[in-house]
Amino acid sequence: MNTQITIPSEYSIDITGDACIGDEVAFERAIFTGSFRRPRFAGTKLVIGKVISDSYGRSKQQHTFTLELPSGDKMLIKGRNLYRNGLYRKPWGDEALRVDNLEEKHNRGAFARETRQRRMEAYL
Repeated sequence: MNTQITIPSEYSIDITGDACIGDEVAFERAIFTGSFRRPRFAGTKLVIGKVISDSYGRSKQQHTFTLELPSGDKMLIKGRNLYRNGLYRKPWGDEALRVDNLEEKHNRGAFARETRQRRMEAYL
């Protein structure tokens, strides 16, 4: 595991806080060893993948992304962890298509927050 991560140059656009389906992303992720009760920081590793889906959790609207890794494996990661150390993407061939994907994601997020708000108000 590396402690000094270099993001490849083709991942040149900082999208920390605003990834969407179709983005090819690169980020660094902390690695820990030891037990759950006594974790020890072991360094960071570079993760590269493509965002293939995202969702908002029903109860707390926690944003979860599914990445497809170059190996073909899939990785689930919470948005707060994906964005933690910076997130970078490759340019799209058609940036207008990305804008459409972002708008759709933002609309789903707004709907999820409104739904949760209504549910919370019903308990009061």
